[in-house]
Amino acid sequence: MKNLLYCIVICVSVISCNRFNPASIENAKTEEVTRVEPLSWWVGMKMPLQLMIEGKGISDYNVAIEGGRGVKVKSIEKADNPDFIFVDISINKSASAGTYYLIFSKGEKKFKYPYEIAKRTPGSSKRKSFTTADMIYLVFPDRFANGDTSNDSTNNTFEKADRNVNLGRHGGDIRGIIDHLDYISDLGATAIWTTPLLLDNQKFESYHGYACGDYYHIDPRFGNNELYKEFVQKSHAKGLKVIMDIVTNHCGTEHWWMKNMPFKDWVHIFPKYTSTNIAFSTNMDPNASLYDLKIQESGWFVPSMPDMNLDNPFVLKYFEQWAIWWLEYSGIDGLRVDTYPYNEKKPMSLWCKAIRNEYPNINIVGECWVTSYPQLAYWQGDNENKDGFNSNLPSIMDFPLWSAMTSAICESGDNPDWGKGMTRIYDCLSNDFVYHDLSKMMIFFANHDHSRMGDTFNHDPAKMKIAIALLATLRGIPQLYNGDEMMFSAKPGDFSDGAKRIDFPGGWESDDVNLFTPQGRKAAQLSNNKNYNMAAELHDYTAKLFNWRKGKDVIHNGRTMHFITRDNTYAFFRYNENDKVFVFVNNSGHDVTIPWQNYAEIVNGDQKAIDVITGKELILSAATVVPAFSVLVADLS
Repeated sequence: MKNLLYCIVICVSVISCNRFNPASIENAKTEEVTRVEPLSWWVGMKMPLQLMIEGKGISDYNVAIEGGRGVKVKSIEKADNPDFIFVDISINKSASAGTYYLIFSKGEKKFKYPYEIAKRTPGSSKRKSFTTADMIYLVFPDRFANGDTSNDSTNNTFEKADRNVNLGRHGGDIRGIIDHLDYISDLGATAIWTTPLLLDNQKFESYHGYACGDYYHIDPRFGNNELYKEFVQKSHAKGLKVIMDIVTNHCGTEHWWMKNMPFKDWVHIFPKYTSTNIAFSTNMDPNASLYDLKIQESGWFVPSMPDMNLDNPFVLKYFEQWAIWWLEYSGIDGLRVDTYPYNEKKPMSLWCKAIRNEYPNINIVGECWVTSYPQLAYWQGDNENKDGFNSNLPSIMDFPLWSAMTSAICESGDNPDWGKGMTRIYDCLSNDFVYHDLSKMMIFFANHDHSRMGDTFNHDPAKMKIAIALLATLRGIPQLYNGDEMMFSAKPGDFSDGAKRIDFPGGWESDDVNLFTPQGRKAAQLSNNKNYNMAAELHDYTAKLFNWRKGKDVIHNGRTMHFITRDNTYAFFRYNENDKVFVFVNNSGHDVTIPWQNYAEIVNGDQKAIDVITGKELILSAATVVPAFSVLVADLS
């Protein structure tokens, strides 16, 4: 009992009594009803509507609905907590869009509550999503740009903005992203993935957004729901898709329901605090114990992030509807799911299936942080897993390739040890046979959870160019983290996550460097600051490659043929029936003449090509020298 009380103190008593009640999209409140979620719904949805209603003693009330034909209450389910009920609503296809009223009655007492059931946007269910034709630009909102200083700190959230605190909030927001959509588009990006923008009301380290405090509202320090919708619309107008980063595995200890949970098993509770063992292999290991699997699925991510119990059908339904609500409300183009294998795998399979049933073309990419090829392949939907499990998850993040790329590029010079250097990339891609669908793999060399590439590559622009060229030409869906196009570095001497997630220079009015503009990049490059001495050149190199990539179907959908060497070079072709692109990476310490004769099975010496970066013509029969620590991208079309 003592341990149980300790757990309750850890999990519940630290939560503030403050409520977050933004004005945006908030249903009218009554004395008896304090919350109804989802906030609204639509006619013509395949997903059945189940309302979670919170109010003091609300389980004592009966519920009906009025406002038109075709909408009615099917059933009412009580929770463990008398302050919650779950109401199943049926909506016929013939139902009219408009405002309906939930009628609550208890004896002679009666009151009503408005609920909006809207008309869907035409073609909403058939929307397209992100594919290999896209380049995804990852934005870390709090550190990208501060477009509205009035919301840096708010009265109804705990943590206030202070740019001197590495793990604190710095003031970046949605308006700041909107202000720089042209920069993102001009770079060659066609999609934006932002780290979470929903309310994170932790008292400290809330800047990253991964400890959600309210799943239906944008954090007021970032903006509000309407502004997020505007961001999506303006991104679309610039030819940019939007991917929402979501977390189903855990919430934050400051989430509103942590002080008054609907069910005793709404989150996983242990006699004393128990963290996950991060043993993802328990999901497919035939020798794994059920004990280890339970700890992997149910243990908490960290003490400030309670683990959701997706085996509870009401929790699962809540998260299915929540994702669908944001897709329909905001018009976003896809989802990225954080910490995917930490979730219970079977409920998450149902979660993916429910979303894809509503939006058949929508892409969902899961963060499956494993570098084992078969273990990663296990998580991709329709993979022929031995145990018959199907995740229904369309896309996976390619962590094996991330590991191979960064290690290979760092191991530069002559005579690398066996299996090291550029051979790592060859060996990695040789395992492509284990994957169900190579077109549904997000490739990257860094994101917000990794060291800054300027530090990883020891401020070497040659290494950075190799990484960018590989990202632009290898199979899969490329993702670039904001600032890596200019080789950002962390704050010297600070190895915290906050230091790595540095502010984007030019995103704050007080910045004396502005890397968002050509003039600012050139000025920074002339400043003799080693952090910016290649800013303009690297930015332009990135933009050149990714704008070229937009029109290259052979890169989006073509096959790969690569050639092994032991001299720290790597050569590969992307090809289809109509087109070819050749890439040669020279990571050695000396100039190398391309051995065109080795590639006779795919090209002949009479062919010509264009150096994508310089625009110069190449004749394949002529001696072509690639300098040490450089890369050639040749367009053979």
